Amino acid sequence: MGRTTVVLVDDEELMRSGLALLIDGADGIEVVGQAANGREGVALINRLRPDVVLMDIRMPVMDGIAAVQALASAQALDQRTPVIMLTAFDTDEFIVRSLRAGAVGFLLKSTPPEALVAAIKAAAAGQQLLSPGVVDKLMAQVSNSPQRPVGTGGTHPGLARLSERERETAELIAQGLTNTEIAARLFISPTTVKTHVRHIMEKLEAPSRIHIVIAVLEARRG
Repeated sequence: MGRTTVVLVDDEELMRSGLALLIDGADGIEVVGQAANGREGVALINRLRPDVVLMDIRMPVMDGIAAVQALASAQALDQRTPVIMLTAFDTDEFIVRSLRAGAVGFLLKSTPPEALVAAIKAAAAGQQLLSPGVVDKLMAQVSNSPQRPVGTGGTHPGLARLSERERETAELIAQGLTNTEIAARLFISPTTVKTHVRHIMEKLEAPSRIHIVIAVLEARRG
């Protein structure tokens, strides 16, 4: 069983200590560092290069979202340290801003220990992990947003680089369709869909499918 190194970033010492007690040693997880604010966290993460980071949002000096943005700016896309936001607040604004900044997961501090351990292992394996209800919140925002075609608005510079087929694929991803369902909808093979998804992620610099959803949402908002 391989070791999974973790850095904890939270301004509450009691929370950091409690998290460390819960996850250190569980399923090969090792807590290798702790920081009390985003600025300390960024420096520590860049020095230790852990497999996964658990990051609070509301912190002094530098908040968690700004810290994720700083890490994304300093690290190559294929070498970014996976960051899971661990917070007591699941507002739509925090969810969207966190994922847009580059976080790969968004969990509540009430998450059961076994689910938190599973999320850490999933993030280390390149997967995304969201608390129950977070995806529903995002999909609801997509469904309720103006139906402006992807590529005609929004703030993401990569949207304009998408081909027509890639835009269609991105829209269907935002609707929650799987690759198999997208293939059936567009009358193409699942392999071709995977290729489109890979190209979309490269052009948007999106580390996961959920970041494609964020880009589509922003495009519709204009």
